Amino acid sequence: MSAEDFKPKFTLHPGDPAPNFFAPNQAGKLIELYSISSEWTILFFYPQDLTPTCIKEACNLRDNYTALKKLKCKIFGISQDDEKSHKKFIDRYTLPYELLVDSGNKIATDYNVYSRKKFMGIAYTGIHRSTFILDEQKKIHKIIYPVVSANHHSQIIEAISK
Repeated sequence: MSAEDFKPKFTLHPGDPAPNFFAPNQAGKLIELYSISSEWTILFFYPQDLTPTCIKEACNLRDNYTALKKLKCKIFGISQDDEKSHKKFIDRYTLPYELLVDSGNKIATDYNVYSRKKFMGIAYTGIHRSTFILDEQKKIHKIIYPVVSANHHSQIIEAISK
């Protein structure tokens, strides 16, 4: 298998409507994508709460949250972790945005970011760290992959500015 076999094969593209979903947040409140009112909706998919690279990405977005809010962004992290894990992650790192539960990987599958991966030579199926920027009509504006966790806010700001 080549390295290409372990990258997500995006079937969604800029201009496509984003797949709608219903998912509980860290408090158990059900969130529907199409009910979110914002100029920009940021969906960042990440593998697992409380892991080093996910912490780096989450804290980068936290530390630059004010700048993203000024651009009228609503940010949602999505992983397969449960509500309790998300709440612990939010509380430990004072994250100012919601984390959504995708326990069956349905959302990640619909966005085609749940597929074959390789880490330290081991192949497995999991969530590819990636971000979907949606416009006010919930159409895909930009897909960010690969994500630079330590500077992810800049990737988002640059994508919105174009």
